[in-house]
Amino acid sequence: MHTNNPFPRYVCFKEVNGGKITDIRHNSDGGATLTFNELSVPVTVTVDDAWMVKFKPVVGGYYVIYEDGYTSFSPTHAFENGYRLKETA
Repeated sequence: MHTNNPFPRYVCFKEVNGGKITDIRHNSDGGATLTFNELSVPVTVTVDDAWMVKFKPVVGGYYVIYEDGYTSFSPTHAFENGYRLKETA
């Protein structure tokens, strides 16, 4: 972390959906199929080549879905230090 910078510090308080990527299968069109095994059955999501180029995901990182539907990739350390699993009532 940079401690000698002129910018104010912020704390994240948003809620997201996210899944830890356990496999990435590259498709012939440049996109990929991401696999998530943390649920009761494996789940897959297909992303296009633009998404792959922009985010450069790796196994162990997180596929993140924001409330407005925007998706991104977050490295493991950043995601696990910024979010905790929401408790259900």
